[in-house]
Amino acid sequence: FASEYKMPIPAYARRIGVVTAPTGAAIRDIMNISRRRNPFVQLILYPALVQGEGAKESIVKGIRMLDQDDIDVIIVGGSMEDLWAFNEEIVARAIFNCTTPIISAVGHETDTTIADYVADLRAPTPSAAAELAVYDYWKTQEQVDVRRSQLQGYLRRKMEVSRLRIEKYET
Repeated sequence: FASEYKMPIPAYARRIGVVTAPTGAAIRDIMNISRRRNPFVQLILYPALVQGEGAKESIVKGIRMLDQDDIDVIIVGGSMEDLWAFNEEIVARAIFNCTTPIISAVGHETDTTIADYVADLRAPTPSAAAELAVYDYWKTQEQVDVRRSQLQGYLRRKMEVSRLRIEKYET
């Protein structure tokens, strides 16, 4: 649980792994937020059982499989009904041993699991996890445009000063 074991979440993730149920609200929320913030980010879903018999093993397998892929960050989670599997020691150890940063997004707001404590970052909801993992392409593009404009203005001024200097020496 100690902070020295936490990995930073990459600021510009390109490939985001998601370990959750393929038909639940969590994946729909993550997909909607991701699409809105950055249509170029690739989501890779590991369709896990997140409740009932075999859930803990399915979650662990998903974490391990995505950790072996070229993934920038992994989101693990599910709805409030899915809490118990995320309290299992085997899941906590899989999260701890993962070399890819993990955001835990289990339940909503006040729900807390052991996975939340072990993960590199806890999100209060799956939607919030997507907000944390997916950078806002449009905001970044706007910042690039502002910097480009500033640089063009600087270069125009520099060229004008140089032109004036040249004209001064030619006369």
